Amino acid sequence: MLWIFRNFIGSNYCGRSAHKLMHISEEGLCLIKKFEGCEMRAYLDAVNVPTIAYGRTKNVKLGDTCTKQQAEEWLLEEIKEYENYVEDAVKVPLNQNQFDALVSWTYNLGPSNLNSSTMLKKLNAKEYEDVPAQIKRWNKAGGQVLEGLTRRRNAESLLFEGKEWGKI
Repeated sequence: MLWIFRNFIGSNYCGRSAHKLMHISEEGLCLIKKFEGCEMRAYLDAVNVPTIAYGRTKNVKLGDTCTKQQAEEWLLEEIKEYENYVEDAVKVPLNQNQFDALVSWTYNLGPSNLNSSTMLKKLNAKEYEDVPAQIKRWNKAGGQVLEGLTRRRNAESLLFEGKEWGKI
């Protein structure tokens, strides 16, 4: 019954294209978890933002702690928000790998960067082949190139292309 309802919501009758029903896959979640890491005690990230769990920054202050279960719940809760940012910004069809890579990118960089990016402009112009290079451009924090961000952007660009990213 849920399948029928979801297909009805995704039909043209409701004015939504098929890619509007996408959700991040396990592969996309694995990429996010790998590069965010999971810290049970709040810390300052590379640009001095209090962060906890899998990169959570909402209402976090130094001294906060969480359990592994709470970290997992927060990630799944927040991912829905980031899926929506990607769905709202992207006007062209995406496959699962492309969607996952963009959700990961947006989870790390935020919806404002997504909406103002050349990457999004190229994607919405159906210049899919230019997107991986655009993903890779976002490897700085506080004006400095960071090894971890370079690796993450390389992984996201490979995932976008449907290639193996796990060895990055």
